[in-house]
Amino acid sequence: MNTIYNKSSKSASNNTIKQLSTSEFSKWDCYVKNHPQGSFFHLSGWKEVISKSFNHDCYFLYVEIDGKISGVLPLVEVKSKLFGHALISTPFCVYGGAIADTPELVRQLEQQACQLAEKLSVDYLELRYQEKQESSLLLKQAHSTFGFALAEDNEKILASIKKKQRAVIRHSLKNELSFSLEQGKSNLADFYQLLSTSYRNLGTPIFSKNYFDNLVDVFGDNIDIAVIKNKDNQLSSAVMNFYFNEQVLPYYGGGNDSARGLKSADYMYYQVMCNASEKGYRWYDFGRSKNDSGPYKYKKNWGMEPKSLYYYYHLVNATELPNLSPNNPKYKLFIQLWQKLPLKVSQLVGPFLSKFLG
Repeated sequence: MNTIYNKSSKSASNNTIKQLSTSEFSKWDCYVKNHPQGSFFHLSGWKEVISKSFNHDCYFLYVEIDGKISGVLPLVEVKSKLFGHALISTPFCVYGGAIADTPELVRQLEQQACQLAEKLSVDYLELRYQEKQESSLLLKQAHSTFGFALAEDNEKILASIKKKQRAVIRHSLKNELSFSLEQGKSNLADFYQLLSTSYRNLGTPIFSKNYFDNLVDVFGDNIDIAVIKNKDNQLSSAVMNFYFNEQVLPYYGGGNDSARGLKSADYMYYQVMCNASEKGYRWYDFGRSKNDSGPYKYKKNWGMEPKSLYYYYHLVNATELPNLSPNNPKYKLFIQLWQKLPLKVSQLVGPFLSKFLG
């Protein structure tokens, strides 16, 4: 752990701000699960996953009042000569930012994060909020999130989906596809093969398989993996799902060239919805997409309304807001070259780059 930051400090209102230690993981997670803005991406397990998978320094801050946690802010330092130096809440996650008992405590945690960003001499601090904040930090709104309530049974779920997309799902149900949903690592190899293929085809560096191993190890029963095969038992689509409170989040998904014709991704997401509903989950979080992108339009086709995300920044050494989007023209040639790589090469080289694309 980088010792540049003091493990505990006093705020202006005499609240103690500390760094999370292993002994406090359960208290931290209890707070997150009971906070209305708490998310899967605020959980303490990310500290272990990110440290083990990428060797990034983690600074998980919390406010303590009378021995009780009253606010949390997970932060990770990501440092790269190619992509810059940042302090982020939380990299590899779509949500983050401070959550606390009061707006004043949120601002105190933000202030502490700004001070830490300056001590670390990063390019910028990035806080990924779901809700608009009364913050003095710079705001960027380039992404939206999608979701909807899950009905009690399969037919009602299907009926709640927009008509055009509902027809696609009905088509997929006739394609003799198989659906396997497993906890643990029994589906992990097939999932990684399909995700790697999808990432390579998009021109995006894939994470190491070790990262997904660590996610399963750390979050256990709160993760499962769905794999779709065709009638000849050949792979088509796969997704890794996260579960938090009453929510299911299909987070990492991909497929091969057969997916489009078989409508296997549409089939898969519908099956994930139905399975989650049967287990008592009531909200389907379809995740983040860049505004007006292809995935953004695809999710709207399901009948889900976009909800803007609020990403706030404090610039330290940077002079302008970061733009690591694939739509950035300076990455165009890189993406085109990456799409031409053999799959095995992309799996070998990708992890050296993806660890900095948080």
